[in-house]
Order: sequence, then C-alpha cells, then structure tokens
Amino acid sequence: MLIVSDMIAGPPSHVASRTVLRAILACLLGVAGVFGLDALLFRTGLYPAILEPDSMAGRFELILHREQKAQARYGANLVETLGDSRFAYYPRVANQLTGETGYAFRHAGVAGTDIRAWNYMLRDLDPTRRRYRAIVLGVDDYDDEDGSYDIGDDLATLRYVIARLRLGDVFDLARSFEDRTAQWETIRGGLLKGMVYQADIFAFLDHPLKRLAYVRLCNGGYEGWTYDYVDSNKSVAGFQVDWRTMTATFPPGAEQSFRNEVQNWVLYPARPQTGHKAAFRRKWFGELMDRYRGSPTKIVFLRLPRGPAPRPDGLVVKKSSSIRELAARTGAILVDEHAFDSLERPELFRDAFHLNDTGCARFSAMMAREVGKALAQPPVREASR
Repeated sequence: MLIVSDMIAGPPSHVASRTVLRAILACLLGVAGVFGLDALLFRTGLYPAILEPDSMAGRFELILHREQKAQARYGANLVETLGDSRFAYYPRVANQLTGETGYAFRHAGVAGTDIRAWNYMLRDLDPTRRRYRAIVLGVDDYDDEDGSYDIGDDLATLRYVIARLRLGDVFDLARSFEDRTAQWETIRGGLLKGMVYQADIFAFLDHPLKRLAYVRLCNGGYEGWTYDYVDSNKSVAGFQVDWRTMTATFPPGAEQSFRNEVQNWVLYPARPQTGHKAAFRRKWFGELMDRYRGSPTKIVFLRLPRGPAPRPDGLVVKKSSSIRELAARTGAILVDEHAFDSLERPELFRDAFHLNDTGCARFSAMMAREVGKALAQPPVREASR
C-alpha cells in the first residue's frame, strides 16, 4: 500500500523541480536561438543587401547608400535636404546655381517618411555630424495643426527604418506611437526583424535569381535614374476651392484619385487641436537639433509649397509653433515661410500635393537661392524671457 501511495503522489519534489528547470532552460535556449538567427540574418548586412529595391526598407536603403557614395564627389559646401514626397525638387537644377549660391545640393528625402525616419537616415549618413554645411528640412507648416490624421501613429516608419534600427532604438521608437497595437508591433518587429521582413523574404524565395538581378541593376543605375529624373508635366489647371462652402471645382477629366485626395486631405473639417503634432515635433525635431548641437552643420527649415489650393490659415486656430520655438532655442534657420507662395497654383501641381515638372524646376532654383541667402545670414535667437 505504501508503494502504491508513493506512485499516486508522483515523483519526489527534487525530480519535479529539475523537470521544470529543464523546461525553462529549453525555452530560454530556444528564444536565444531564434534571436541569434534573426540577428545573424537581419542585424548584419546579409539580408539588407538583397532587399526588394521597391519596398519601403529597400528604397530607404538605396537612398542612404546613394548619398553615402555621393559624399566623396562633393566638397565642403554640401547641403543635404530631407523630407517626404512633397519636397520634390531637382538637385541637378539647384546645382546649376552653385556658382551663385556657393552650395551643392543632394536629397536624402524618402516618400512617405516623417521626422523619425529622417533622424535614422542622418545618424548613419553623417555619423561625425560634420559632413554637411547644412541640413535642410522641408515641412508643411511652421505652425502645429492636428490635421486629418495623426502622423505619430503611422506604422510605416518601422517598415522604412527597419534595417537602421538598433536594439537601443526599439523602445524609444515604440513610445513615439500612441496606439498600443503600433507600440507592440514596433517592439516585436524591432527585436525580431524577420517579422517585419516576412513578406519580403517570401517574395525573395519565390524568385531569388530575379531579385538578385534587380538588386544589381538598381545598385548600378539608381544614382543616374534619380539625379536625371524628370517629373510628369500633368497639371490640375482649373482646380478651385470655395473655402466658404468647402466645395471644390475640378477640371474636366480630373482623376478619381485626385478627387479623393482633395476630399480626404484638403477639405477635411476643422478638428479639435490635441497638441499631439506639437509634442511629436518637439520630440523628434528636438532630437535632431540636439544631435547637431556644437556641430558646424546648420539646420534649416523651409515651408514647402502647400498645394494648388492651400487651406487658409484661419480655418483652424493653431495653438503653437514648435518649429519656431526650437529654432529660437537652438539657432536653427527658418526660410521665409512665404518664399514659395507664388508656386501654389494649379498649373504647377500634378495632384493635390505634388509639383509637376515645371513646378519642380521653378522650386529647385528658388529653393537653392533661398537656402543660400539664409545661410549667408547669422541665425537669430529669440530674446531670453
């Protein structure tokens, strides 16, 4: 009976403890193995070197490596510009004015990105903080307006910068999102990068030789394709907005995509101002400017041409101007915010936000001159209070 009783009671406690410890150790070793394999593939240059060039991360990497290679071809008076797709200009046109402005221009902007991504771009593009005479940042407005969507919760940032993301960046980037789901996806993807690359990996495995050939093609031709690029000269001439009634008149044959852009991103009703955009800008523009504190590189802001029918300033009472505040604190330079108002005409835009070829060419020359003029002036700091 004693023997049967012992069998029913189960194994001795020290045996059970060893079993639990072995299970925990096996789990820890499994996690370490997964993390180690992920790090070997994705935290070295192994997989990023064969990213799909047309993907978010692939395009980001192509631009970064293009700009790194270009540094050796330019002298000390090199200006690097950053922004999203709205910062559309031709460096080749701006550089035709180098004799007048004294500066050469390169563009590290990536369509669809925000200031978070620009910080990661600059960190690896300019690790010494001394390569550029100036960094020019193109923004939609110097004032802060919480508009039609909250840029701070755009998870696309993770997919653009994943190859640049270090372990120490993961939780800082995650905290920049308000949405809990976005925070979790950033932590998970930042720690195990293969989660973010998953679709890219499957596409590579489907056609590995085709991918490798396309990567070689892009690596060889991307500089020339982008430097010599000419945009479409399609325009939205005839487009008008009656801001009293918030209605638009479209030119004959206007594409539905253009009509949707106007409805969603131009004619949206005034929204309560939460201060989210101001906080977002103070955090990420502040980090960039703090990084260049004590550096000979100047930080320059310019307000981009806003569109073929920009929203009037009076539609929303904007409660703050974080960019002006940061400029006053750090000595950053603000280009006259009305410098490009003359370009805000339908015949110079191909859609609701992007300049066409003629608009890009005019903006390129105007921007080069305005930046050259701004860099010739000493920065003005706000008087202490």
